[in-house]
Amino acid sequence: MPFEALKPEIKKIATQNNLSVDERLLNICEVLEANIEYYNWVGFYFKNGDKHELKLGPYVGEPTDHTIIPFGKGICGQVAVSNQNFVVPDVSAQDNYIACSITVKAEIVIPIFVNGENVGQIDIDSNTPDPFTEADERFLEFVCKEVAKII
Repeated sequence: MPFEALKPEIKKIATQNNLSVDERLLNICEVLEANIEYYNWVGFYFKNGDKHELKLGPYVGEPTDHTIIPFGKGICGQVAVSNQNFVVPDVSAQDNYIACSITVKAEIVIPIFVNGENVGQIDIDSNTPDPFTEADERFLEFVCKEVAKII
């Protein structure tokens, strides 16, 4: 499904005030994973209080042991420090990659900002080599802006 067609669905989920924040985040994960063929694991990590680490939030996909990620470690930990999008076309070429599954070939991580502060990120793994484009980045930035409104 094209990204533009998914935007109203993401907005609708984000404004479902009868659901908890975690329920809405999980619903967003489910919509993304179900509608974008090469999104094989979709989840959120958030800053864990005052600690310099990320804590796993709602996600869809294979279970992961990586429920806590120190700042600077792996792709997610690097985004927590850099405050920049990180697109990895080939995870095997990354020195600081935390392997979640041998099937993962690529990853994209986009930070979530609330009042200018990086509070978390959306993390997407793909079993397809080099699938992410600038359109994915722009769409996921939109998703993160919607998420920022509800957290």
